[in-house]
Amino acid sequence: MAKLPYFHINAFGDGPFKGNQAAVMPLNEWLDDDILQAIGEENNFAETAFYIPDKSGAADYALRWFTPSLEIALCGHATLASGFHILNQNPDKECITFRTRKAGILSVKREGDDYIVGLPSYRPTPAEMPDWVSSLDSGGSLPLDYLVRTGGYNLFIYENADKVRALNPDFPALIAAGGDAQFICSAPADNAEDYDVISRIFVPGASVNEDSVTGSAHAVLTPYWTERLGRDNFKAHQASLRGGYLNCSIDADMVWLGGKCALIIEGVFSL
Repeated sequence: MAKLPYFHINAFGDGPFKGNQAAVMPLNEWLDDDILQAIGEENNFAETAFYIPDKSGAADYALRWFTPSLEIALCGHATLASGFHILNQNPDKECITFRTRKAGILSVKREGDDYIVGLPSYRPTPAEMPDWVSSLDSGGSLPLDYLVRTGGYNLFIYENADKVRALNPDFPALIAAGGDAQFICSAPADNAEDYDVISRIFVPGASVNEDSVTGSAHAVLTPYWTERLGRDNFKAHQASLRGGYLNCSIDADMVWLGGKCALIIEGVFSL
C-alpha cells in the first residue's frame, strides 16, 4: 500500500470554514492519470493539486489539477495553496514557479502575511446574450451584459450586488448549455462594503455547482473590472456560502491575486 502526503489547505481564507478548500499532494513522479482522477474523486474538493519536481528546468515544479470528475486547464486557488505549502516548507524562498500543461508558467510569492498567485490575464469580449441565460436564476433576474473568453469562461454582469446574491441557478440546464464551462456572475459591490466587486461562480459540469473562491474566474474578472473601474487594482468578494476575499491587480498580461491561506489538515493518503 502506497502512502502519499496529503495537505488540506484553505486558500483565500485565514482559517477553517473560510475560503476554498484544496487538497495538495506532492509526488516524486506522476501516477497514472486514472489514479490521479480517482484520488480527485475520493477527495471530493473542487480541486486536488498534484505537483512533482520539474525536470525540464523551466520551473521549480510541474503542477496539475483535478476536480472530482475531470482534469482542468487552470486553477488559481489550488495553485495558491500549493505555493503556500512549498513556501512554508522553505522559509528562505520568496517565490515558487509551476509549469502547467495548458496555462504556462505560474508563480506564487509571499507578500507580508499574504500569498499572491500570478495567472495569465484572460480578457473577455462582449457577445450576444445566450438563449439559456434565464437558467442562471429561476427568479427571473437577468444580467445587463454578457462577455466570453475562449476556454469556457462566460461572464455575466448584473445591475447590483443584491441580484448576484439572490441567483438561484438551474444546474442541469447549465450543464446542457456549457458542459464544464464556468458561469461567472458579477456586479459592483454595495457602497457600504469594503470591497469593490462581488461575484458568484458556477461550474456544474465539473461537479462543482457553486465554487467557493475561484482564482481562474478572477483571471477573467480582473481585466474586465480594472478597465471598468479605471485603475489597476481592486478588492473582490466571492459571495459563496463559505466566501472569500481577493486582492486583484493587473500587470501587462498577468493577473495577480492575493489573499490568506491556512493549513487545516496534514495527513497521509493510503493508496
